[in-house]
Amino acid sequence: MRFRLLALSFAIVATAAATVQPGERTSPDRWRVKVETSKGPIVIDVRREWAPHGADRFYTLVRAGYYDDNRFFRVVAGRWAQFGINGDPATAKAWRERTIQDDPKGESNVRGTVTFAFAVPNGRTTQIYIALTDLSAMQDAQGFVPFGRVVEGMDVADRLNSEYGENAGSGIRAGHQQPLFDGGNAYMDREYPRLDRLIRAQILQ
Repeated sequence: MRFRLLALSFAIVATAAATVQPGERTSPDRWRVKVETSKGPIVIDVRREWAPHGADRFYTLVRAGYYDDNRFFRVVAGRWAQFGINGDPATAKAWRERTIQDDPKGESNVRGTVTFAFAVPNGRTTQIYIALTDLSAMQDAQGFVPFGRVVEGMDVADRLNSEYGENAGSGIRAGHQQPLFDGGNAYMDREYPRLDRLIRAQILQ
């Protein structure tokens, strides 16, 4: 029994260590990001109280320039617009396993909310979607917790090219994203040349 408890303790410590990432920054309580896209600008209002781990990870990635020159690889008209696989395969790979802990359920996935995508519990890394409609009935119960909301440019999000739908990588859970990680922007630009681009994400002062 003693050995079993000791093993369990080590497992808990190991799991906790795996979710604490060096260099992670604590975000302000409330801040905004301007996302410049090939269709125009989108402004996201981030509320740390909604999802502290998600807000901190987004803050870390934006400050690092991770989202600059990304592709909106999963856009389904009237549902969601997803991005967050870096165009450089080495960078995408480096962040792919840097998971963060889940945030408790809070705000609903209504139209305009911005949320991290994930496949397994405590598995969020870099991929984000903008809800193009009310997704609360589908996403809330599964643990998708918004960390912000689009306050300017929702019409831009609606116009992002959706012709490829789920074919250009789909969601994390579908298991079809490996070519995007392996080939980066070169692959996406060759196979899906009309994907819209996220040119730059910057924090508004």
